[in-house]
Amino acid sequence: MRHRMAGRKFGRNPKHQRALQRALACSLFLTERDTFNEPGDPKIAGRMITTIDKAKEVRPLVERCITMARRALPAMRAADALLPSADFGTPEYKAWRKSERGAEWCKAVAPVVAARRNVLQLLHNKEVVGIIFGKLAERFAERPGGYTRILRLATPRLGDGGTRAILEFVGKNDRVSTKSAKPAFEVEAPEATETAKMVSEEAIAEAATKENASE
Repeated sequence: MRHRMAGRKFGRNPKHQRALQRALACSLFLTERDTFNEPGDPKIAGRMITTIDKAKEVRPLVERCITMARRALPAMRAADALLPSADFGTPEYKAWRKSERGAEWCKAVAPVVAARRNVLQLLHNKEVVGIIFGKLAERFAERPGGYTRILRLATPRLGDGGTRAILEFVGKNDRVSTKSAKPAFEVEAPEATETAKMVSEEAIAEAATKENASE
């Protein structure tokens, strides 16, 4: 029995399991890259389709990487405020790099460098690290967790019939549910109600006279 053994093995050894999770996470992050109609570009940014078990297994890794980038966001903003206007490699930039302001920038950017290295150690892809710290950290700056959602698809995968699911980032492909409008019933005018009462009273009176005449 597999008691106290969390996670899914997928018929792979531990090294292959970690490689699978890295590949799935990188595939989702790379859908956010700037593309120019190249072959293999994603149809919808921030979304991928896989089996539901793989989506549930890779989701914690994706959210962990984004959380690490979010926590480094204040240090990233503080370091950006200390950057000079001169281009990299120019004499002005080299002078700034040796100044006290350059030393302050080194201290401010140290947590960002550490966070980027930790994410790189998890994913082994520098392009993905740039996407996480350049786009997703700012997008989810005010969101304390829950950056992805899993939607089960109705049609299974061809071949083995595996249950498919959509793994996507929230806030970009959100579905807006619209409520149907309530039917507006016509309100009768007061004049129409009064005329209806008069007609009903006349009909009652005529019926009464007919009964009396028949008697």
